[in-house]
Amino acid sequence: MKKSTIWLLAVVMAFAFAGLLYLQVNYVSIILKTRSEQFNETVKRSLRQVSKNLELDETRKYLEEDIKRDEANSNFMYQNAPNAQSLGQVMNSESYQLQIKDSNGAVQQIELKSFHSHQVQPLSALSSRQATANSIVNTSRDLQKTLKRRYQYQGGLIEEVIYNILYTANLKPIEERVDFKKLNNYLKSELINNGLNLPFVFSVINKDGNPVYVSGELPKQPLASDVITQVLFPNDPPSKLNYLRVYFPTKGDYISSSVTFIVPSVIFSLILLITFVFTIYIVFRQKKLSEMKNDFINNMTHELKTPVSTISLASQMLKDSDITKSPDVFKHISGVINDETKRLSFLVEKVLQMSLFERQKATLKLKEIDANDLVANVANTFVLKVEKYGGTLDIDLQATESEIYVDEMHITNVLFNLMDNAVKYRRPEVPLTLMARTWNENGKLLISVEDNGIGIKKEYLKKVFDRFFRVPTGNVHDVKGFGLGLAYVRKIIEDHKGSIRAENGNGNIGTKFIITLPLIKK
Repeated sequence: MKKSTIWLLAVVMAFAFAGLLYLQVNYVSIILKTRSEQFNETVKRSLRQVSKNLELDETRKYLEEDIKRDEANSNFMYQNAPNAQSLGQVMNSESYQLQIKDSNGAVQQIELKSFHSHQVQPLSALSSRQATANSIVNTSRDLQKTLKRRYQYQGGLIEEVIYNILYTANLKPIEERVDFKKLNNYLKSELINNGLNLPFVFSVINKDGNPVYVSGELPKQPLASDVITQVLFPNDPPSKLNYLRVYFPTKGDYISSSVTFIVPSVIFSLILLITFVFTIYIVFRQKKLSEMKNDFINNMTHELKTPVSTISLASQMLKDSDITKSPDVFKHISGVINDETKRLSFLVEKVLQMSLFERQKATLKLKEIDANDLVANVANTFVLKVEKYGGTLDIDLQATESEIYVDEMHITNVLFNLMDNAVKYRRPEVPLTLMARTWNENGKLLISVEDNGIGIKKEYLKKVFDRFFRVPTGNVHDVKGFGLGLAYVRKIIEDHKGSIRAENGNGNIGTKFIITLPLIKK
């Protein structure tokens, strides 16, 4: 698959995920907005009903006061009429029931009484006119008079109450007009009736804008959306209006509880995002491995081609009878075949060894050795190969603590690999200079192998330790190898609980490999 195709798929998947995320966020914002509007409307409806209940309470209060005042006046008039009985007049009272229904459907009854006097006829006159008094016409006339008096009394009473409410009530301070405990009960009742059983704090603001009563602790600067205001007694003059303000501390939690499904939705979206990113990473990694595999096959083909061709040519020469008659020539050809066969075996063994390391940890035969002695021995063995190409190999053993617990064979191979790479990647026109050092730092042993070769570009310094990776050189295969040497080096060092890194040499000339290994704790 081409890299452009992979990028196209990645862009399409990213666009689809971004669209899905946008739709989710937009849907949740709409739900929260709608829920908030419903909450505010429900609270406003409850507050309007509370305001109406307070108006009914005030009306009932004035009505009862007027009834009591009327009863007191009637009794006073009756008690101060000494000639009433002597003149044959009798004071009678009539009782009526006035019903007021509140917002909860409860009916409250107020008893209304009216007082009137009538002339008492003498007994003789009463007996003489007994037939007339029992007539249907007189009875009907008395009932009409009674109803007329009742309606007149009630009408006058209501007119007086309305007058008091319109011209007297708003002159009183709000704390005298409202019972705050009853107001609190009204608020609880109305909110519960509308399905809002939430804690709240309310305050009453007078006509001057000063708080008269606060039921609890309010935040210093509450959000305007969290405070809902309702006018108390809306029929008061605009200059004398009082306000009820209600604050809900848990409004945000109540509204957000309606979108609890967003939590699993976000979790699933994150899982999709992680899966998407991981998939893209795996695709690019597999493509990279595929390219490295192709490079490995090309390198292996070039590596194997030479020994196979040499062995094939040598075997054909052995068929010549003249060669078999010459022992020296026969011995030389047999030696060539043997050397090339060992070379093939070494290459195959290297591939199999790296495959084994990939599956499991290498079996190490650890023992205590002196790193300074190890580096010196490897340098003495390798110096002949360096001098063959006109180079020099120096060592600088500065480590005062050099006792390490390692597999001597594998560590020796590691040092040989690093020095061999310095020879392979030397600059033909410049004599090779190879330096091996040891020193201590932070309680650990450090070993470096530095050369003045062609060096490694900065972007490839970390990649050189990957399997099958080789610094790109186009189609030129002047340096043989599979790209497994440094991968083997890193594997061995990590199995010894150490680390290795590559750096550019001094002046960005050559390469410097630094190995860090733990010391033996005494």
